Amino acid sequence: MKARLNAALLLFAAMAISACQPLSTVGRAPEFTPMEPRQEHRALYNVPLPERTEMRRGADDASLWSAGQRSLLGDRRASRAGDILTVVIEIDDRAEIQNSSQRGRTGSQSLGVPQLFGVPQRIDERLPPGASMANAVGIDSSSSFQGSGSVSRNERLTLRVATTVVERLPNGVLQIEGSQEVRVNNELRELIVTGFIRPEDISRRNEIAYDRIAGARISYGGRGQISDIQQPRYGQQIADIVLPF
Repeated sequence: MKARLNAALLLFAAMAISACQPLSTVGRAPEFTPMEPRQEHRALYNVPLPERTEMRRGADDASLWSAGQRSLLGDRRASRAGDILTVVIEIDDRAEIQNSSQRGRTGSQSLGVPQLFGVPQRIDERLPPGASMANAVGIDSSSSFQGSGSVSRNERLTLRVATTVVERLPNGVLQIEGSQEVRVNNELRELIVTGFIRPEDISRRNEIAYDRIAGARISYGGRGQISDIQQPRYGQQIADIVLPF
């Protein structure tokens, strides 16, 4: 009895601990994710001063032309760690796959020994009434198979997010990372984009399309009261994993 009581107390304690996090958000809007641990924040914070500001030479003071990135005719495209560029996400994918297969086969075989030097007749005398060696073996077989399948998928997503160049690789490729969070009432929508791009793929507007990002990882989701209701309870998720039926 004591062992059962201890087990029940342990189970109750585990359930209480697992429920602490959801209960702490009752009546409160979801908190924004801190910016400090992200790579984009470190890239912006750790850029050396000469790269942050445009250092003007003495010859540039008397000239209307400047080759700096912030000049009127300068190239404003992102090219180094800490620069910011916009990723344009316009996904409109549609896929429809349908296939069917059908197979059939019929076979018939028979084996009889009506005459073999009179041996079958001798054997027939010893067989039960109605049995004969004239048709010793007869086999009929048939099989059929039919299958069909279809896949239909339609995805559409249009987003724009500012990302930060977190690293410039030795071959010139830029690693980017960006995040965006929008909170409406008690629902928080989060967009995360990471990947690798080539500087020459960046447009003059300092934008790049998502299909030019190598190793792209695009996550669009959220958390809050509505998202929490759409998820099954912890107990149901555990039961789905543990139960074999």
